[in-house]
Amino acid sequence: MDAPKRFVQIIDFETDRFEEMRQLSQEMDQHFAGRGGGPTHRLVLQDRDQPNRYLVVVEFDSYEEAMANSDSPETAKFAEQMGALCTRPPSFTDCDVEGLTQFK
Repeated sequence: MDAPKRFVQIIDFETDRFEEMRQLSQEMDQHFAGRGGGPTHRLVLQDRDQPNRYLVVVEFDSYEEAMANSDSPETAKFAEQMGALCTRPPSFTDCDVEGLTQFK
């Protein structure tokens, strides 16, 4: 049987309240600390051409773990608070990881 594929969700959002968004994210990090089934990595990117646009890449060990995380009340509360800080509704893209190359 094949091991589950790693899973990534990409969140695309715009905000002019990024420091508040960062604080909210840090609070969520504390919730995930030491807990299984949550994200394994998060990469936050700022668009150079549109400074209020951000992409967040969140990695999970599997699609199933990501969906369980999405169903948690804490995640629903975070998403609601995050949406309130956005200047447009965030969009979400779900991806299976097909490969990863590390160059260093």
